[in-house]
Amino acid sequence: MRILIVSATELEVATLKNEVEKLNLEHGKDIFNTKYHINNQVNTYLKYPEIYFEVTGVGMVAMAVCLGKHLVNNQYDLAINLGIAGSFDRSITIGEVVEVTIDTLSELGAEDDEVFLPIEELGFNPGYYRSPVSYSNYMNEQVLKKVTAITVNTVHGNEASIKKVVERLNPQLESMEGAAFFYACEEYKLPCLQIRAVSNYVEKRNRANWDIPLAIKNLNNFAIEMIKSIALA
Repeated sequence: MRILIVSATELEVATLKNEVEKLNLEHGKDIFNTKYHINNQVNTYLKYPEIYFEVTGVGMVAMAVCLGKHLVNNQYDLAINLGIAGSFDRSITIGEVVEVTIDTLSELGAEDDEVFLPIEELGFNPGYYRSPVSYSNYMNEQVLKKVTAITVNTVHGNEASIKKVVERLNPQLESMEGAAFFYACEEYKLPCLQIRAVSNYVEKRNRANWDIPLAIKNLNNFAIEMIKSIALA
């Protein structure tokens, strides 16, 4: 099985990379065939399943271009987007890991004075995408909350704009790459998952309330368990 792990930044997957290498040493046999791919360099570590990492850079344009360029020359059985996100939903705790099942390009459309017209109302394909599979297809030990998300170029930090997007779409999460990841995978007919950990609530910008280290820690812990489950199945 060939798995592509996709993240916007190196920091979001660094622990997972280290742990995959350690797992092979601990078991003393060929459990993984991990190939760490970044910046057009590939280093082979282990033997089954084959795991590749693609760090795309921040934002939907970087995600779409980098991932599309990579997928045109490579084939995989599964792609997993790992990252952190802000949450509109206060029932989701800071650090909680969730599965994004529907993601929308919330800014894709047109303004008609005070009214926003989504892209589908302009006669084009809808700007939202669904995950075709679930993490539960690959592991049964954990239960993640399934959520909806929006993908934005500018993260929300203004009370008026937050109110508008909540009234229009009622999203639970926001990121800067998720819908672009789903779109690229859909174009290449690649089964995909989006797993995110909440680092902050979407509110008037206040970094003192963020906990990025906790979100990254929990995200990587979940990803490690998922990779173990796939490898040892």
